[in-house]
Amino acid sequence: MKKRIIIEEINNPKEKKLKYNKLIKNKFFETFLYIVGYAIILIFVSCLFKKSLYINNDYFGVYALIASLIIYILNQTIKPILIYITLPLTALTYGLFYPVINVIILYITSFILGNNFIVRGIFIPFIIAIIISFLNILMEGMIIKPIINKGKW
Repeated sequence: MKKRIIIEEINNPKEKKLKYNKLIKNKFFETFLYIVGYAIILIFVSCLFKKSLYINNDYFGVYALIASLIIYILNQTIKPILIYITLPLTALTYGLFYPVINVIILYITSFILGNNFIVRGIFIPFIIAIIISFLNILMEGMIIKPIINKGKW
């Protein structure tokens, strides 16, 4: 049985532009969902660990949204570099050093936002980073990916 591969080329510039606009809207919507979901996770975790993670709630979660935007940007830019640098240490500890990278990202966010986002301690932020990572995986698998795949924005 022979399989046929069909490659479709779009020659019409209007169709190319439409396809490109749809791709940009899809990526923007996906990023927006990640940031809002991460903000909800941060608010939830800050309610669980009131003394170790503080987010200023004076403006109805705006600082949680800003913190999630900063964390998203740091995860896309600095985190891959940190993972590459600490790869031998992560391998020696069988992956137990990986949440420390997330704690470093939380501390950088705390430094940027000042008194509106405060992370205290060393051991509890490690647990907080593990919980945030777990909730982020759940959110991505159960909410974001089904919305993106179903909607085909």
